[in-house]
Amino acid sequence: MSKTVKLKKGFDIKLVGKAEKQLADFQSAKTFAIKPTDFIGMQRPKVTVNEGDTVKAGTPILFDKAMEKVQYVAPVSGEIVEIKRGDRRKLLEIKILADSEISYESFNKYSESDLKSLSKDDAIANMTKGGVWPQIIQRPFGIVANPEDTPKSIFISAFDTHPMAPDYGFLLQGQDKYFQAGIDILSKLTPGKVYLSVNGEGEVASIFTNAKGVELNKFSGPHPAGNVGVHIHHLNPIGKGEIVWTVNPYGVAQIGKLFLEGKYDASKIVAVTGSRAKKAAYAKTFIGACVDPLVNGNLKQDEKSDLAPDTRVVSGNVLTGEKINKDGYIGYYHNQITLLPEGHYQEFLGWMKPTSDKLSYHRALGLFSFLKPNKEYNLDTNVRGEERAFVQTGVFESVTPMDILPVYLLKSIMAEDFDEMEELGIYEVIEEDLALCEFVDVSKHPVQEILRKGLDLIQYS
Repeated sequence: MSKTVKLKKGFDIKLVGKAEKQLADFQSAKTFAIKPTDFIGMQRPKVTVNEGDTVKAGTPILFDKAMEKVQYVAPVSGEIVEIKRGDRRKLLEIKILADSEISYESFNKYSESDLKSLSKDDAIANMTKGGVWPQIIQRPFGIVANPEDTPKSIFISAFDTHPMAPDYGFLLQGQDKYFQAGIDILSKLTPGKVYLSVNGEGEVASIFTNAKGVELNKFSGPHPAGNVGVHIHHLNPIGKGEIVWTVNPYGVAQIGKLFLEGKYDASKIVAVTGSRAKKAAYAKTFIGACVDPLVNGNLKQDEKSDLAPDTRVVSGNVLTGEKINKDGYIGYYHNQITLLPEGHYQEFLGWMKPTSDKLSYHRALGLFSFLKPNKEYNLDTNVRGEERAFVQTGVFESVTPMDILPVYLLKSIMAEDFDEMEELGIYEVIEEDLALCEFVDVSKHPVQEILRKGLDLIQYS
């Protein structure tokens, strides 16, 4: 039975630079990369290609020795130009120089009617071979799902409440049949329900409201109302020993396209956002694209000089995204690029200086952002402080719409108390669920890093 959940806890970070709903004419990227670091939990990556090899879109280039059935494939056709490694030969990137016209590997192709009679085993075999399986993420731990497991349910969040987040309805326009086919395939993988959560405030795209074979639920409220972890917590919580799978809407459509078209299609639309972007809009590209065409020539100049100020390029959003170089590559799961001014400075008096131009969750002395709840802010990356004693303020609980105690959970992780971690709900959260806590933390602790440490301790102990 569908539910409407209204959340009160949370906080919306409203920033200048949200992408306009239009496709901008950016140049196409020339190189693309698959980064094993994008796949949390990948233990022993094994490269199956060499520099100089030619590949098609869908050609296997990588797998994890701990889960050999799952193939990680090339997003485009072209030449393998670099296999980049770091310290101790850690695999960092597999770079591909793309062809001017993409050619594709062929996989099993099905009609919409054929999907109804397709077996679970055949569906899994096609997904793992066809490169779309990494789109399925397991909770707990936030890792690529194991095809040998059976989840009790599958969750899809059809909206994103992160700062300047893209509109999924715009990203997936015209892909209704692929999205529905993806739902049909996912429903074969679980004996439970497929939950689809939409925004309870405002208009919802028809691609989601017309979806069949799902339980449609509405969530409203401030961020993190769009987080799939919040939906799981309120609809079908995870207990110890239980597994739930999650897929983002783009991944659902990509799965459907594999079965209906018989090819691995990594094309996608990403949002170029941030106060440093001249052109904040949407761009057509592929998974793993070099961001240079989206950044070069698209940075605002300093008003007081002819030089562009230092800019931080983030693959993803400002809360959970990854800092990359201006010629870096879009993360596998990211549908957004964020361009922000760097905050390389120290400010005299800091938060004590009266102003309404700084955003703060706290009603601190001198900061009056709470008087303008709808104002969009032009913020930089300055954290305005350094790590200090972990104080108990109650603020973490006020931005976490889940029945957990974030401060005590984090302290139990720091103390490596496994029993406390489990009792305090570590199975229900990953980094994105507590990212807002890091933003509002007066103690300046790396909350997401601490949480990942705890998840790794539980998973590998």
